[in-house]
Amino acid sequence: MDNPPMTTRKEPGRYAYDGLDRVIHEKARLSIVSSLAGQADGLLFNELKEVCALTDGNLSRHISILQDAAVVEVRKRLRNNRSQTLVRLTPDGRRRFLEYLEQLEQVIADANKAVPAGLQPGRLKADPTA
Repeated sequence: MDNPPMTTRKEPGRYAYDGLDRVIHEKARLSIVSSLAGQADGLLFNELKEVCALTDGNLSRHISILQDAAVVEVRKRLRNNRSQTLVRLTPDGRRRFLEYLEQLEQVIADANKAVPAGLQPGRLKADPTA
């Protein structure tokens, strides 16, 4: 018995969303990168820990992953005889985040088109004015 020929797909599926960078897309890392996007000078480790609601260990691990992917850079400095860790987006990290946001906007646009008439996007209840 012959097996059917294998077909190879040359283009990704319409809803594949290949632009959703897996390094950034994870919840904690998305929180870190989003926090840093508005801070050209970066944030201190403890500031990131607070705004992202992460533990020291979780934050350290996710920063390491982002650093290995060249999304963030980490600098140690001494201030008032205390060691501080400064984290900021790299230029490539900022570019990747903007590309990620563009892809995410496409996901939202596609989802909004798929909402049945009478339902408000982002809400589970019907729009009484529709």
